[in-house]
Order: sequence, then structure tokens, then C-alpha cells
Amino acid sequence: MSLPSDETLEAVPQPAVAGRMSPSLLVRSGFGLSALAVALILPLLTPSFLTFQLTLVLVYAIAIMGLNLLTGFNGQFSLGHSAFYAIGAYTAAILMDKASLPYALTLPAAGVTCFIFGFLFGLPALRLEGVYLALATFALAVATPQILKLSPLEYWTGGVQGIVIDKPDAPFGLPLNQDQWLYYFTLLVAVAMTIVATNLVASRTGRSMMAIRDNPTAARSMGINIALYKSLTFGVSALYTGVAGALGAIVVQFVAPDSFTFFLSISLLVGLVVGGVGWIPGAFFGGAFVLFVPNFAESLSKGLSGAVYGVMIILLIYVMPSGAAGLARMAGRLRHARGDRS
Repeated sequence: MSLPSDETLEAVPQPAVAGRMSPSLLVRSGFGLSALAVALILPLLTPSFLTFQLTLVLVYAIAIMGLNLLTGFNGQFSLGHSAFYAIGAYTAAILMDKASLPYALTLPAAGVTCFIFGFLFGLPALRLEGVYLALATFALAVATPQILKLSPLEYWTGGVQGIVIDKPDAPFGLPLNQDQWLYYFTLLVAVAMTIVATNLVASRTGRSMMAIRDNPTAARSMGINIALYKSLTFGVSALYTGVAGALGAIVVQFVAPDSFTFFLSISLLVGLVVGGVGWIPGAFFGGAFVLFVPNFAESLSKGLSGAVYGVMIILLIYVMPSGAAGLARMAGRLRHARGDRS
């Protein structure tokens, strides 16, 4: 009989004392509250452009979170999430430009629209796995910018010229400039969607998603409707990415087909790996990497920025093969070891 590994032991819930939180939960809660406090203070101390960049980090984090639900927790590989990001962005831009809908109301509209598209795309993709599913989603990512340029859709999409939208002001007379308000608005959405994703993964639905990822045959024998859960997960993942796209359109104030190329899908995938596959908080680390590291590589060498970026990714994979999630687990083991010695 083999002994359980350290990771297995960490996954087993510790007995809780009535009215008292476990030490690990206290540490995680304290870290989360500290990170939230820092996030609330940052825009008050940083210039407008850096605040704008931090807002985009949150936008990318929401999109990576959606990809993580699909790939990290359900085992479906996607190279097409730039398409859902584009659909969400155009939904928000069209509703604001043509229907004069308030920007906050465009988020649920973009989420529902992308959920429908994701669910419908997930149905035929049920027969595909591995590289074949990756190829199908790759085709979706490549085709979407070209579809947005079609003449019959030009009235709505603006064709190659895209759509320009206005940046909203802070409501209720709050003493915040436009960049600061959009940062706080995006932070509120990101925190809410993180809580929803965490509860989803911890629920019965989340356990079913992970059972399908780990062993589809065993999951089917336990009565799990694999087709339904895969399609729903695809829809929920697209919903997250669509909300991120809508927020991105509001923050950047502009949408155009060439802003949503296949490279965006690759960037989201890179952010997922950097943050840690199957670890929800890692989306924020991935979002920061996706935004800041390419800019840093370009500052080192504009002509060789792509090569510098590639080398940095390779080094990161060698140093942190599990991404930020691996560092978090290592820190947890060190903390437990110190606690045992004391």
C-alpha cells in the first residue's frame, strides 16, 4: 500500500473547530484582504497611464480566469478565446454606440451573448478532443476578425475602421478621474467573478467538471452528463471572456477587428500557464505577465522584442514549471514545515 503524496494530503480538508477558522484559511483570507487593500490604494498613488495599465491587467485576469475554468478544471483545450473576447467587446461597443445603453448594462449583455455562442460552439466540439479541439478553436480565432470586416456587418461593426466609444465619468460626483473610476469598476467586477469562480469550482458542479477532466469514463459511470457539463463549461468560460472583452472595449474606448487576432488567444494561454493551470488566483499573475512583460521586452530591444519575449517565457517555464501556483504551493509547504518545527 503506497503512502499518499504531499499534494494529496494538502487537498484533504482539515477538521474544523466550531466557531474557529483553520490556520491555512486564516492565512489565505489575510493574504486576500491584504492584496485587496493594496489594489484599492494603488490608483490613488500611480499616474493615470499606469492606472490604465493596471485596469487592463484586471481585464486580462478575468479572461484568463474563464480560460482556466475550461482548460484547467474541465480539461478542454482552446486556442479560440480571442473570438469570445471580440464578441464581448463588439457587443458592448455596439450597444453603447447604436443603442446608447449605459456601459454597466453592456456587461451582462456581453456575458449572455458569449455564453450562447460558447455553448453552441461547445456542442459540435464534444466529438473533438486534444489537438483536434485545439484546431477547431484555432479556426474560430482566425475567422472571427475576417467576419467582423464583412460588408453586410459594416453598419454594426464599423468594418476595418472599428467603433470609437466614450470613456465614462465617475458617477455620483465621486472625486475620481475617468481612469481611476474604470479601475475601481473593473476591480469590483473582477472580485465578484473571482468569488463566483471559486464557489463554482468548490461546488458539486465543479467536482463534476474536474471528474470529467481526470477520467471521463469513470465520470460517465457515476452518472455525470459529460456532454451537458462540457457544453456548459464552454459557455461559462466564454461568458467570462466576453465580460472581459466588454470591459476592455470600455477601457480602451475603441474596437477594431485587427485588435482580436490569434495572438490574443496565445497571450491568454501564456497567462494561464504563467499563473498556474487549475489555480484561480493565478489569473491575476498571468494578466500582469501578459501586459507588462512584452512591454519590458520591447523596451530592451524593439527589433528583437519577440525573441526577448520568447526567451523570457522559456526561462520562466524552466524556473517555474507550475507557474505562480507552484510558488504558492512551495510557500505553503515551507510555512507548514516551520509550523511543525515550532
